[in-house]
Amino acid sequence: MGILRTIIWVVLAVALAIFSAANWEVVVIKIWPGQEAEAKLPVLVIVSFLLGMLPMWIALRTSRWSLKRRLDSSERQLADMRALANRPVEPAIVPTPVRDVPPTPDDLFSTDKS
Repeated sequence: MGILRTIIWVVLAVALAIFSAANWEVVVIKIWPGQEAEAKLPVLVIVSFLLGMLPMWIALRTSRWSLKRRLDSSERQLADMRALANRPVEPAIVPTPVRDVPPTPDDLFSTDKS
């Protein structure tokens, strides 16, 4: 994958060098009426490309930063859950049963003590 990326960058660099050599001319840019600037065409194209790419690069970095924070938070929660799941189990204390039915009068006044 790295070699493919390198090949693409080399092809782009060669194409940019050929474009720059073929179009190395002065271009007049009208900024406002009465104001003009002169620049070489390849410089103008490269600067325009970089200025157009800047907002998308900032948006990408912001998105990656936000997603990285969310992933880190999820990984911390997962580690906490795993720690809870792997803790030693304490023996359960069995509570004494509670009698839900109230005693009948026969149970209260019974003389038979067995």
